[in-house]
Amino acid sequence: MSVKAFENIFTRVTEELAHPNSYKALYHERNGSVPLPSNEVLQQIVELGRSIIFPGYYGRSCINATTLEYRLGVDIEHLYSHLVTQIQAGLAFSGFEEGLAAFAAYNKMTINAEMLRMAEDRAAKFIERLPELRRVLTTDVVAAFNGDPAAKNYGEIISCYPVIKELTVYRFAHELWKLDVPLIPRMLTEMAHSETGIDIHPGATIGEYFTIDHGTGVVIGETCIIGNNVKLYQGVTLGAKSFPLDNDGNPIKGIPRHPILEDDVVVYSNASILGRITIGKGATIGGNVWVTQDVPAGASITQKR
Repeated sequence: MSVKAFENIFTRVTEELAHPNSYKALYHERNGSVPLPSNEVLQQIVELGRSIIFPGYYGRSCINATTLEYRLGVDIEHLYSHLVTQIQAGLAFSGFEEGLAAFAAYNKMTINAEMLRMAEDRAAKFIERLPELRRVLTTDVVAAFNGDPAAKNYGEIISCYPVIKELTVYRFAHELWKLDVPLIPRMLTEMAHSETGIDIHPGATIGEYFTIDHGTGVVIGETCIIGNNVKLYQGVTLGAKSFPLDNDGNPIKGIPRHPILEDDVVVYSNASILGRITIGKGATIGGNVWVTQDVPAGASITQKR
């Protein structure tokens, strides 16, 4: 093929890809000086958060009781700073500036300045939740240890088990979700999904002493509600059965559509629990079953022979 022919192909392809009809559903234009959310910075947030919750296991392993308070202070400051930039980026990306335009004009503030204030407020509220997040994650470590006879100590659980890596990020993301931070919670949980093979939507509500044995392939949907002392095994799906449509045939979003698991429920590997149903307190769901109706408290659901 001649050089001229190559040039013609490149020119034509460039023109086609640059045409608005080609990219209009896929293109995002930056809002002024606010960058897009950064996967690299979000990964730093995950690493800082883990080092704060589990000092000595993540981050600097050489810390001791003498240096712990200083190191925690430094890490918390860095975490706050990163959170502010990423929350502001999430607000800008998600179109908050459109809703702020009239407000900012009325208050003689720039839109970016107001989004920065909102980001700082949300980041500070997240930092305030760190002690409670550590307390709850401690219960998850205990549940994982008590639920696995192969585990030798808590350190092994914290260092090695994918469920703790996943739950740490999920619980961070869930706090941000409750603070109405857009986009960032989903990015965080998808990063953890890639790392662990466990897919938990940040909107799901999960109680204390929660664990997932092995973990790979577990899916927990946005509107799931899980009580205390619940244990899942690998491959479990807590999903939606169907998607109701509006008058135009589009899925209706934001409605409860995932299961409720009450306290002390155990779900064995590869079970699928679908729809807005309730699995009663203390129930056991056997492996490889398909559940679409309520299960009474204390019941045991298994495959028929």
